[in-house]
Amino acid sequence: MSSRDLILSKIKAVPLAAKKLPIIPEFEFEGDLKARFIASIQANKGEVISKADLLGLLASGVFEKVYSRIEDFSSFTNIRITEDAHQLNDLNLAIIRGQFGVAENGAIWLEDQDMGLRALPFITEHLVIVLDSANLVGNMHQAYDMIGLQESGFGLFLAGPSKTADIEQSLVIGAHGAKSLRVVFM
Repeated sequence: MSSRDLILSKIKAVPLAAKKLPIIPEFEFEGDLKARFIASIQANKGEVISKADLLGLLASGVFEKVYSRIEDFSSFTNIRITEDAHQLNDLNLAIIRGQFGVAENGAIWLEDQDMGLRALPFITEHLVIVLDSANLVGNMHQAYDMIGLQESGFGLFLAGPSKTADIEQSLVIGAHGAKSLRVVFM
């Protein structure tokens, strides 16, 4: 018998009593979900702006290449996206819809239908996510319950602009994705 088999047989021989799984509490959130979500987005170095603020920003022409998957802002779209993510390498601003937001940490759930191309929220220089304020949940337990009810091929939580401190322990914003995240409630 090999030493591996000997070790495994000794582990299997240890008597273990059956244990019930713990009951997970509800972790109900008390308070204003929207206010907590906004505070969480700001703590993640993101920003919550109004639709009017976004329209003003778009009208100012500060962004050269803009793509919107939201009808209200599609008139500002000035690039065409196909199936090739390489065409997005110089995209300045992407505007997409989020499914729901999580108040405790500012995470926003995105799915394929929100992004079009999966690379869109990561390859754009700046990102705007449009979110319905009625679609906020208190915590990640509730968020995972919502995801379990949906049919989706791909999804992710996004919480703020990309940031890392791996490079000489110095905070770098936009290293692996968008340099800024703005959330617009509609």
